[in-house]
This record gives sequence, C-alpha cells and structure tokens, in this order.
Amino acid sequence: MVRLMGRSGERSPRRPSGPLARYRRDADRPRRGEDRGRRRAAALRSALSGRSVAAQVFAMNVVIVLLLVVAAAVALVLQGRHDSEVEARNRSVSVAATFANSPGVPEALRAPDPTAILQPRAEATREATGVDFVVVMNTDGIRYTHPRPDRIGKQFVGDIAPALAGETVTEEIEGTIGPLVQAVVPVKAADGTVVGLVSAGITTENVGGVADRQLPLVLTAAAAGLALATGGTALVSRRLLRQTHGLGPHEMTRMYEHHDAVLHSVREGVLIVGGEGQLLLANDEAQRLLDLPPDAEGRHVLRLGLPDDTAELLASGRVATDEVHLVKDRLLAVNQRPTDVRGGPAGSVATLRDSTELRALSGRADTARERLDILYAAGVAIGTSLDVGRTAEELAELAVPRFADYVSVDLFDTVLAGGQPEGVTPLRRTALSGVREEVPLYPVGRQLRFVASSPQGRSLDTGRPVLEPRLGEAAGWQAQDLERSAQVVEYGVHSLITVPLRAGSLMLGVVSFWRSEKAEPFDEDELALAEELVARAAVSIDNARRYTREHSMAVTLQRSLLPRRMPDQNALDVAYRYLPAQAGVGGDWFDVLPLSGARVALVVGDVVGHGLHAAATMGRLRTAVHNFASLDLPPDELLGLLDELVNRIDQDEAADDSSAPVTGATCLYAIYDPVSSTCVMARAGHPPPALIRPDGGVEFPEVPAGPPLGLGGLPFETTELRLAEGSRLVLYTDGLVEDREHDIDVGLEHLRQALETAGESPEETCRTVLDARLPDRPGDDIALLVARTRALGPDRVAEWQVPNDPAAVGEVRAEVTRRLADWGLDELAFTTELILSELVTNAIRYGGETVQVRVLHDRSLICEVFDSSSTSPHLRYAAMTDEGGRGLFLVAQLAERWGTRYTPAGKVIWAEQPVP
Repeated sequence: MVRLMGRSGERSPRRPSGPLARYRRDADRPRRGEDRGRRRAAALRSALSGRSVAAQVFAMNVVIVLLLVVAAAVALVLQGRHDSEVEARNRSVSVAATFANSPGVPEALRAPDPTAILQPRAEATREATGVDFVVVMNTDGIRYTHPRPDRIGKQFVGDIAPALAGETVTEEIEGTIGPLVQAVVPVKAADGTVVGLVSAGITTENVGGVADRQLPLVLTAAAAGLALATGGTALVSRRLLRQTHGLGPHEMTRMYEHHDAVLHSVREGVLIVGGEGQLLLANDEAQRLLDLPPDAEGRHVLRLGLPDDTAELLASGRVATDEVHLVKDRLLAVNQRPTDVRGGPAGSVATLRDSTELRALSGRADTARERLDILYAAGVAIGTSLDVGRTAEELAELAVPRFADYVSVDLFDTVLAGGQPEGVTPLRRTALSGVREEVPLYPVGRQLRFVASSPQGRSLDTGRPVLEPRLGEAAGWQAQDLERSAQVVEYGVHSLITVPLRAGSLMLGVVSFWRSEKAEPFDEDELALAEELVARAAVSIDNARRYTREHSMAVTLQRSLLPRRMPDQNALDVAYRYLPAQAGVGGDWFDVLPLSGARVALVVGDVVGHGLHAAATMGRLRTAVHNFASLDLPPDELLGLLDELVNRIDQDEAADDSSAPVTGATCLYAIYDPVSSTCVMARAGHPPPALIRPDGGVEFPEVPAGPPLGLGGLPFETTELRLAEGSRLVLYTDGLVEDREHDIDVGLEHLRQALETAGESPEETCRTVLDARLPDRPGDDIALLVARTRALGPDRVAEWQVPNDPAAVGEVRAEVTRRLADWGLDELAFTTELILSELVTNAIRYGGETVQVRVLHDRSLICEVFDSSSTSPHLRYAAMTDEGGRGLFLVAQLAERWGTRYTPAGKVIWAEQPVP
C-alpha cells in the first residue's frame, strides 16, 4: 500500500522515483487542467460522502465547534435572563424605597385626597426610573395611585402583610397589567408607625426585554465563531483534500497501480514538456509516432531530431488545436495545452493523433458532402416557377461553378410551348450559364440539330448520359461543327458530360456540362452526379411544361369565351382592355350588347377564382346575360334572373363532388339610350363605375351596391343618369383597384387621379389607366371598358300620337312616308308602310287607348309602336281558312329583326330594317 506524506515530510521507502514520479508529483493535476472543475466537483462529492480522511476530519471538527458554539450561546442567554431578573428586583426595591422615604409622603397619606397629591409624583417617578408602575396604597391595600386611573381605589394585588410589619417584600405575581416582578415597601411616620405602602414593579415582558435585545448579539457572535471555526477547518480539509484528490487509501493505491497501464496503452501519444523545454514524459504511442530515442525523457525537445515546426511547437508551449504536422510519412494532429493554469507547474501537455488515413477519408467525405449539397440545392432552387425557360436557367445557374464551368440546356421547341415532342423536331438552346460570357458555345435562342455522332445526339438516341473526358480527341463531337469545335477547344474547354432530360418515357431535351478551369477531366463519379442532378431538374421542367400546356388551354378557352370584336352600333364609342393574371386565367368578362331602339347595354362581370372552372363559369354567365339581354329586360330584372341562375348552378354542382360551386360572382349592367341620353344601371356586388364629364371632371356615381350573385332573396336597385354627349363611362373589375397592400378606397382614389389625366378618346383613357394602375405581376384579372356617349339628334327621330281610330292609320303612313323622303329612304317607304299598318292596327285593336309611333334613323331604320297594354303579341301561322293572324308573320318577313319590350306604361313592338 502506498503511504501518504506526513507532516514531517518523511517519505515511504517504497515510493517510486524518476521521471514518472516527478510526473505524478508535479504534472498530474496540470495534465488534466481542462477537467479541473469536474475533478473538484467529483472530489467534493467524494469528500461529502465521508469516504476520505479529509471528509472525516472536516465533519468531526464542524460537529465539535457547533456543539461549543451552541453551548456558549445557551449559557449566555440563560445568564442574561438571570441578570435581568435580579436587576428588575433591585430596581423595584430601590424605586419603591426611595419614593416611600421621600419627604411629604406620610403627610400626603393623611390628606383628604391623597391621590391628587401622590398620583402626579408617582407617574413622574415611574417615567424617570423606567419601571412599569409606582403604586401608593393605605394599610388596607387600597390604591391611591396607578398608571391606569381606573385601577385607583381598588385592592392591591400582592402580599402586603410583611410590609405592614415593616419589612420589604419582592415577589413575582399576575398583576392587573400582566405578569410582573414587584417590591412593596412600608411608609413610616415620624414615630415609626406604618401609615401606608409603596409598590414599584416591572412586567415580565420588560424584564426579558434586555435579554432578548442581547440575543441577536449573542447569536451573531455564535455564528461568527462557527463561521471562523468552520472556515479554518475547511482550509485544513481542503489542503488535505487536494493532496489526496478526495480518495481513500485503497482508491489511491488502485489508481497508481493502473496509471502506467492506462498511460502507455492509449492509442494517442502523450508528451509532458517542462517549463524549460525538457521532455518529462512520453508514452509508448508518442515514442512510436515520433520515433524518439530511448533516452528522450529529460532531453530538450529541440534536440530530439524532430521536424523544426513540430519541435518549435512543443518547445513554445502555446495552445494548439488539431494542428497537422508532417513527421516523416505520417500526418499528426497535435493538440497542446499549458499546465500552469490556476497555479499548476510550468510546462505543457501535448497529445498526438495519427490522421493519415483520416485525411484521406475526410477528403472523400468532403467530396460526397459537396455533391449532396448540390443535390439539396437543386431540390430548393430548381422549380421555383412554372416557367419552362426559367426552370432551365435555374438548372444552369445552380451547376456553375459548383460542378461545371459552363452549362447549356437544349429543349425541344414543342416542350417550350407546353407540348410533347413528336418525331424529329429541332431543339433550341434555352439556357446557358458560365464563369465567363465570351465562351464560343451556341448562344441562347439558337435552333440546333445535333448529328448522331455528337455526345448530345448519342444521349438523345440512347437515353443515356455520355462522358467525353477529352474533347480535343473526340471526333464525333467535332463533326457537329468543325469551326466552332476548334474555337471551343482553343478557348480551354476540355471535358464534357451530356445527360438527356427525361420525364418518364418522354424526352424533353439534353443538358451539357463543360469544364475548362479545372485541369482534371470529368470522371465516372461526376457523371453519376450529373445524371442525378438532371433527373431532379427534369421533374421540375416537366411540371412547368404541363402547366404551360394547361395554362395555354385555359387561356384559349377564356379567349374564346370573351368577345373577339365590338358589335357595330352608333350610340357609344368603345375601347377595352383585358389582362389575365400572372397566376392563371380568371373569370372576368365584359360585353357591349346592342339593344332595340338604338340602345346599347354595357356589361362587366367577375367570377371569383382562377383556372378552367372560373373561365367556364364566366362563359356560362356571359351566355346567360346575352340571352336575358335579348328579352330587353331592365338592369334590375336581368340581375335578378342572373342571381337565380347562379343559385341553380351552385345547387347542381353541389350534388356533383367533382365540381366546385361558384365561390362568388359580381356584375354591373348598364343600358344607354342615345335618344334620351340617359343611362340606367344596376350592380351586384361590383365596384362602382366612374364617369368622366366632357369638361374632364371625374366622379363615381352613386349606384346602389346590391349583393353578389348567388346569395339570393335580395332585390337589386337601378339608378338613372343623364349623360351629356361626350361623357365617358368607365367600367372595370376589382383587379384594377384592389390588391393585398391597399384598400379599395385607395385604389379608387388612384383611379380618379389617372382618369383626370387621361386623353379625350376611350383608347387614350384605357392606355393612361393601365400605365398608372397596372402592377408588375397582377394577381387578378383586369377588365376595363371605356364608352364615350353619342346622342341621336332630333333630326333622326320622328314621333306621332295616334288616335284610337283605325282611320288614323292612313295618316300615320303618309307622315312616315314624308319623313322617309326627307331622310332619303324612299326605297323603304313601301315596306315601312306595311309594317306600321300592321303594328298600329294591332295596337289600336288590342293595345288600349294610348298609341304612339316613333321612327329612328340610325344604322338601321327602326319603327316602334307604343301602347298601354302589357299583353305580348305572338307570332303564329294562320290557316288557309283564317281571316286574320298574318300581321306579325308579315312583319317578321319584311323586317330584319323585330321584338317586344315592356315599359312601366305598357309595351313597345319594334321592327328594324337595314338602311341601303
């Protein structure tokens, strides 16, 4: 067993000596300097567990000191309380005797009112001496004085018999003011007789107050003594703990027995260098790695034959972390830390680790990690948009310069348009990225046809990647373009990988990776990486192609559902714009519908959402508006029918799980009459129209905002505006005035500002508005319709009131014939007379008392007959034996169009004839 060093410094004769002993004495603690905190914590836990000598000594000393301190404190407290009680008895006797022997007290006791004389003196004495009461009483024990006046005149509490006998009495009793210590002294007359008694006393609370006030001081002194004793004991125990490291004798013996085995069997070299640079210890692994001589320990590290950089590091003692040093044929990772931290001995500890094989593995791991990073970046950076060209550019930009110096992406033309390549179709260079811009490769946009012997041609034919490590020797590649191939090789491009872009069985194009900056050619591992990279990009390119195809189909459908040209009419000068959203087609639409009587209907609507469903729904609603408009319905009734239609669409599609209901639709319907220059309009949840007056002023007319289409049950209201000729009515969808950043009120104000600066024509108005309000990437469709009003002059309108008499039909025909002659329409006189004869005759016969005829000369000749009846005539085919029923049939044959519209006062039957 190893013996510990005693206080006399004597050592066991069995204690080892030499460098290892010096290491044990001086270097064991610094060698593990960075673990000192953990060792101290472990040692403290060991010490507290009671296993070590230091712990036992510390515990014993603390217990003894604690007992001594507690005993001393208790003794001091008890002594203080005893002294306080003795002091209280002495003070009570002194005060009572002094007051009893004071002049005038016997005379006051014989006075008629002793209390009046003695009470002030007693209270003054009590306050001056610090006692709790001074009581003067007669020989019967009746009080004359007391601190509490209500106690005067009552019997004194205590033993007064000895005092009546002339003795002094001290006692502890339960008085009227609580437990107390009191003294009773007799008051004697000049002849020695007892004429009264005086008692003075202190309550128990005040008796112990002195001791209690001394108690904190006693406890503080006890705590200070305990702290000093414990601190001294702790210092002694800490010193002993540091010497033994918190270990018991058996543990210390076991540690030293295994010390050498552990130190010399680890697979890491350990060197201990002293403050002067001498090598104190080198384990077996360090001797092997550094090839040290047998007598290395004790010699200076600069004279051990080590490489200069390694020797200088060991001699300097500076901190080093994983510094790589070449020692002969080994790469050693050196870590070094000083041992003089926190009072340790001067010197340093160095560990050596052979990292030759680890470096080779690390290089391969770095390469694999870089390739994984490229593939991860491809998953994040490629396919951020659904644009085929942009996706190809993302692939080229990602691979340069991380994988190749130049990357070109060639796609079939049909792929760029969203289709599938069929047969032999040309490719087009879609993307090209490189470390420099002047490389002599085919530029972007160039149409290409690769020969079969080229790497690109072979990749397209076989569907497999091709590696050309040396382009200068590749005859098949040079056959593509001899002149350009020579320029590419002369530029420095020397290696090529081509990978086909495939999505399943569909060939989309080919990707070429070119190398010029790095001297080594591409290898098989890089070929596999290129194939994986292109495979990931192919998925994104194919998704973009599919989206392009679907988007093109949706746009085609939407364009087919929108008006391709404006109808011919003279009431309005119209210009329009339609801009689809970047996210896809939507459900915005507009229409200009000629009506009877030279009137024109303006329609703007919006179906919420995007995609084919929104476009198809828009087509259905637009068709419905056309059909309802042909009935010459007022705006509020037309919107009511449209609302019912949307409800039916929702009900039909709710029963079909594969269809989605209409999530919302809005519409504004306006009818302009050029004869009266009035415009009647109603809106269903749509933004209000804007009106530009002829003087350039802009306003938003108050049109009641009805509910969006599909809610049902709520009526729509109409508004009638009188428009001066040359006014411009601006209808639009919410994509023009709403976005995610601004409220519609802000958008309307911006629209007002744009309209105030617009030109006079509708075309200029459209252009100005879009220049001011069109965002870079509109998130919603925008439909804009601008209509400038025209008026049909009085010289083009003729009206007659017809008496309710069949004979008046002839006069009407004559008036109409004269007016047609004035308009130069003599050719239409005969047919017009026939039409009016039938219409007026029917109106007189069936239509009521009021009949009116109006003829309009517009793009066509329009004859209108007003009557007060709401009964609609029907076209029927009369039999050979029928006497009537052929009038409307005749009108239908002579007129180009005819029909009926209802008014609040009745109906109008009209017929149009083309003007020659």
